[in-house]
Amino acid sequence: MDLHLAAYFVAVVDHGGITKAARALYISQPSLSQAIRTLERRLGTTLFDRSGRTLELTEDGRKVEAVARGILADVGRAKARVTAVRELDAGRVDVVTSSAFSIDPMVTLVQRFQRRHPHVTVRIHDTPGPLGVLAALRSGAAEVGVVDLTADTATLRTVPIATQELVLALPPDLAEGLPDPVPRGRVAALPLILDVAGRGGTALVGSLLGEGGDPVVVDCAHPTATWDLVARGTGATVLPRAVAEGQLRGVTVRALDPPLIRRVGLVLRSGPASPAAEAFAATATDDGEI
Repeated sequence: MDLHLAAYFVAVVDHGGITKAARALYISQPSLSQAIRTLERRLGTTLFDRSGRTLELTEDGRKVEAVARGILADVGRAKARVTAVRELDAGRVDVVTSSAFSIDPMVTLVQRFQRRHPHVTVRIHDTPGPLGVLAALRSGAAEVGVVDLTADTATLRTVPIATQELVLALPPDLAEGLPDPVPRGRVAALPLILDVAGRGGTALVGSLLGEGGDPVVVDCAHPTATWDLVARGTGATVLPRAVAEGQLRGVTVRALDPPLIRRVGLVLRSGPASPAAEAFAATATDDGEI
């Protein structure tokens, strides 16, 4: 049943006749009469008994009325949901990132977005490294990604959002005798706990290790496990200063010389994004760098 024919049919029922319904619908009486005849022809039945002074629903007409009202109610609810999503009173935004950014800047981004749009759900997807982020965006599994801007983001829209200072977090015994800041050339001599997948897409961290040997003693993609291993003396790790100082306990934090700086950004697919994705990008940059 065409939507407009369902609306015309219900209007005739509600107004008790063609004349009043046509006036309410702002169409001509002959046009509305023709629409009702078209509906009857398509359904193969008579909807109104026209033998009296007023139109009365036939038995089939009463059945069709229930169906037509159901269709119009479903359409009304769908329009309301679309409007709510468009106006950010409902909906969801899917954000993908790797463990390297699960705390900083992800926590701040989500908090800021939820303060502005408390009725929109943020669903965070985890993936191993920047290649996984870009693949999720290109496949449509997520709309927004958070990456190190050294990643190849060709064909995607990039929104710079933050600059992180990366530092060393070490057990106190490993820190003994190390200057502060630590020359980058000395990092490769330390036992390291890193997310190798994440490191592989991060030229800055990879540059610390040089070409000779691999000092990684634990390849760990889980930040909390990495922090616990550092605290227990297993090795050192490289992470943003905000995370090192805010999340780790009982460890020593050392700057690097020269400083190791990482630029972080959002990436979105080219072309129009959903209202929620656009709002997420807007709130990430409203207040400047995170």
